[in-house]
Amino acid sequence: MSLKSFAAKIFAKNIARKTQKWVQDPIATQDKVFAALVAAAKDTNFGKDHGFSEITSHADFVKQVPIRDYEALKGYVEKVIAGEKDILWPGKPAYFAKTSGTTSGAKYIPITHESIKYQIEASRNAILNYIHETGQADFVDGKMIFLQGSPEMQEKNGIKLGRLSGISAHYVPNYLQKNRLPSWETNCIEDWDTKVNEIVKETKDQNMTVIAGIPSWVQMYFEKLQAATDKKVGELFKDFQLFIYGGVNYEPYRAKFENLIGRRVDSIELFPASEGFFAYQNSQKEKGMLLLLNSGIFYEFIKADEFFSDNPERLTIKDVELGVNYVMIISTNAGLWAYNLGDTVQFTSLKPYKIIVSGRIKHFISAFGEHVIGKEVEEAMQQAIVATDARINEFTVAPQITPEGQELPYHEWLVEFEKLPSDMAKFSGLLDAAMQQQNSYYHDLLTGKILQPLKVTPIKKDGFQAYMQSIGKLGGQNKVQRLSNDRKLAEALLKINDQEQ
Repeated sequence: MSLKSFAAKIFAKNIARKTQKWVQDPIATQDKVFAALVAAAKDTNFGKDHGFSEITSHADFVKQVPIRDYEALKGYVEKVIAGEKDILWPGKPAYFAKTSGTTSGAKYIPITHESIKYQIEASRNAILNYIHETGQADFVDGKMIFLQGSPEMQEKNGIKLGRLSGISAHYVPNYLQKNRLPSWETNCIEDWDTKVNEIVKETKDQNMTVIAGIPSWVQMYFEKLQAATDKKVGELFKDFQLFIYGGVNYEPYRAKFENLIGRRVDSIELFPASEGFFAYQNSQKEKGMLLLLNSGIFYEFIKADEFFSDNPERLTIKDVELGVNYVMIISTNAGLWAYNLGDTVQFTSLKPYKIIVSGRIKHFISAFGEHVIGKEVEEAMQQAIVATDARINEFTVAPQITPEGQELPYHEWLVEFEKLPSDMAKFSGLLDAAMQQQNSYYHDLLTGKILQPLKVTPIKKDGFQAYMQSIGKLGGQNKVQRLSNDRKLAEALLKINDQEQ
């Protein structure tokens, strides 16, 4: 055992002990975070506008601070962008994380010195928790890579501006810098295809032990590695031990990954965003990610079924239940208040509080009142893959409301297969059965002859990559939308499919 791996185990034990302190007293921990956030911001522009000095309870907060998304908070953010101080949080933010918005163009999410500290700690603690649980630490001596956007930053009125992954790249501790790949120059390449090709050149002869990134883009890296070396990734990187991912569910990709790697490797799921780092997988044996209750974020939850009603109930962690689909609302030490992140979660455990990401409140199919969510289609896909020995690269689902002729409407699953199922009819049937089992509304629509069973449309190889490139979102932290309530994405894919035939 090297000195570095020995030290990592000691550090991991210390962090695990500290984590257990707040895990064992979750409600008091959140109460403390809530009080600290309100007190810190009471003299800000936002705090004065919303009577923070008079808020002494969550009930007060609910009365005085309405739920907002980015559009509703934009007026305050624009003042911060203009260089004004003490708007959402004391002083000025350290950074803006620039993300692409669906309705407002670019979004500028403030990141403060306080919030970036917790972001970095959470990333570190996820790995340290793995070390503490498994006793495995040898990987710290090998090379590590995180497939991310460019770390280059601009400046806007004295505030640095860049992608979250690029901002985080500036906080890699010194003891890991020698282990980290790719080079700074390669990381700064904007064109994704060119960048991944250069990463392959830099890494194919290295001892890679940890690889991290969004599964779909890591898959692209693995495919290019295999094409360049004619070797399985696990053969090329004999000590490759840990895959770290976030953003999408790994399970639909697992069979493809294990085929590319040639063996199974441990994985850690993360739940980071520009707005905060919310959870990480804290067990290799149990489902779900540990909700980070002591990281400068106060959480509220609204039942997804009630979210669009006039006055939905805003719950704190003491009121949540297992298996219910909630919209997660956050208030943070970056100055986001009762902010609708857009993600939906379900609790898998209340002791400790653990969650899975179930989808996006704006990404669902309810063209006929079925309200299908991301978690349901991903679980159905996983069942069908396992039963038919298929492997997929990517998929998305959309309603077909007006099919030709006298056909009933249906859900269309557009799937890019890496390996076709042994029986396509069986594959489609398993998908449909799994959806009916999970979603009673969908089941009733089929039995009532409102819908016909779903249909699978194969997409040509690299079709999803071509689509993402066509909208300027190839690579980095960009993700394919899993569900749509319209056919915009589906028609774009089908058009690309026709062009490639």
